[in-house]
Amino acid sequence: MTQTSTRTAGIDTSKSKLDVAVHGRTEHWQVANSLAGWRILTTKLAEADVSRIGIEATGGYERGAVEHLRAAGFTVLVLQPIQVKAFGRVHLRRAKNDVLDAVLIAACAAAIEQVRDAPDPRLAELAEHLTFLEQIEDDIKRCKTRLEHIDQPALRRLVLGDIARLKARRLAQIRYLARQLRAHRDLAARLDLVLSIPGIGERTALALLIRMPELGRVSREEAAALAGLAPFDNDSGQHKGQRRIAGGRARLRRSLFAAALPAAFRWNKALIVLYTRLTAAGKAHNAALIACARKLLIYANTVIQRGTPWREQASAT
Repeated sequence: MTQTSTRTAGIDTSKSKLDVAVHGRTEHWQVANSLAGWRILTTKLAEADVSRIGIEATGGYERGAVEHLRAAGFTVLVLQPIQVKAFGRVHLRRAKNDVLDAVLIAACAAAIEQVRDAPDPRLAELAEHLTFLEQIEDDIKRCKTRLEHIDQPALRRLVLGDIARLKARRLAQIRYLARQLRAHRDLAARLDLVLSIPGIGERTALALLIRMPELGRVSREEAAALAGLAPFDNDSGQHKGQRRIAGGRARLRRSLFAAALPAAFRWNKALIVLYTRLTAAGKAHNAALIACARKLLIYANTVIQRGTPWREQASAT
């Protein structure tokens, strides 16, 4: 597999343990997925002269180890399962157990040339609160669906009470997240810049800043790809397939898509023009909305990049 001058390790994560392998070497070891285990892990990795670590995202079980290793000065790459799986297929690695997975993760991490900066720890801490907010919103949707099939007044009152409580909790979470961001001058300035864009409210702005801390430091194309809003070609020979979006950060994409509808029909003049032009040209409603969601993301990236609020004359950019 790929050779690298940087000593790299891979970690396969489970709820209770971490399996570790060093790329290009035969030794491997196992530690508990706990503070005591992370301390042992840090010592062993330092003794092995490891500086880069790959770890697969595993539903949050990897968070504690990632934070501990980064605090200890290691470069940690959090890999998506699809990345590791695709890398294994390319190298015809079909056998699977925890140790082999750690070896594969190490090789995958070693092969990555461009390493992005570690996320802002202030935003990483708020991501869990944002996920909780999104779960509350999902609960509200389920309650509303349930209500459509209930006729008895007593049961309807129970569900309506649940909806009211969830809405109050949702509002409290939004206020908490905004308050935490505004406690930092730089994050407050970024929040105000994004809020200057018509069609982006506080809820969407929070999702943009927390789910995509790279805003302002990447190109518009990279931003769209990270959010899963970039249309990819599907051509082969004489066949010209339909362009489709794929991958990316699904939670952020859902937030932008939800904001695109009211923005394209009421709040943002540039998006109203864009939506009208696309649908008049025969584009489907959903395809036009995806284009509007992509534009909202590009506008947010642009205002942060320039450090100036939205200007109507700049809306065509």
